[in-house]
Amino acid sequence: MVHASIPSPPISSFNIGPLTIHFYALCILVGIVIAVWLTQRRLENQGAEKGIVIDIALWAVPFGIIGGRFYHVVTHPNDYFFAGADLWKTLYVWEGGLAIFGGIIFGGIGAFIACQRKGIRFWAFADALAPGLLFAQAFGRFGNYFNHELYGGPTTLPWGLQIESTNAAFPPGLPAGTLFHPLFLYEMIWNIGGAFLIIYIERRLRLHSGEVLALYFIWYGSGRAFFEWLRLDPTEFTFLGLKANVIAALLVAIAGIILFVVQRRRNLPYPESAYRPGREPAVVVRVSDDRQHPEVEPAEASTGAIASELDKTRQGTE
Repeated sequence: MVHASIPSPPISSFNIGPLTIHFYALCILVGIVIAVWLTQRRLENQGAEKGIVIDIALWAVPFGIIGGRFYHVVTHPNDYFFAGADLWKTLYVWEGGLAIFGGIIFGGIGAFIACQRKGIRFWAFADALAPGLLFAQAFGRFGNYFNHELYGGPTTLPWGLQIESTNAAFPPGLPAGTLFHPLFLYEMIWNIGGAFLIIYIERRLRLHSGEVLALYFIWYGSGRAFFEWLRLDPTEFTFLGLKANVIAALLVAIAGIILFVVQRRRNLPYPESAYRPGREPAVVVRVSDDRQHPEVEPAEASTGAIASELDKTRQGTE
């Protein structure tokens, strides 16, 4: 008998005309918007131009989605490759199945390419992104709730999650009405708490040059390893008795520890700009014909060129 519990949503999508809108996809999009907004604010505090994160996201987000989907499909082959399977479903991201580890690797590659093109220091972008990425992942986990996925073992706790017995991942042998640990909720709370904690530590210790990203790896990797260990719908690959995702999460946490120690020992000076040396956008003052309405636009110009423009402005107004 089900007492106080968390019911699974009765629907996972809705229609607007011929379009089907999936709540999972909406949650992913909301998470991306929040991550972009917060990262932009944090980069602007280091002198970055407005809108620079959009330019980077245009590379990082598609790379991340492709990598996340690829990792998920590879680690769940029985869900997509069987006799009579519709192989197009390997592309149905809106039905769930974006692995963060693949997303981090491929998304990082896309972000690195974009940072090189825009002259942004990659570590500056990565550190600015870290808290926003945790917020985005929290919203992504809310999307798992709408898809009736990401839950742990049976529980009698009042916040147990209701999962219909017809669910493909429902454990055989358990009676209908069994409640499960809502891992999606646990990870949402873990991610949101981690984002605020990292921002606090960053300010107290004045972290930079990859140290904030390292804290993200440590926090997310350690938490994800535990949640994957509790999860009932694991990946199909194991090594030394551990699920592939548990191993991947532990490796992420270990990489974070190594990165943090290495960067702290380097004792690098605190950077004054988010840009690489020589790539800072300059402000060129262009005076209109009537000399009364100067226009300001960003451009890559030398200090001498700016001084020359300012001198012309003064001569024209004297």
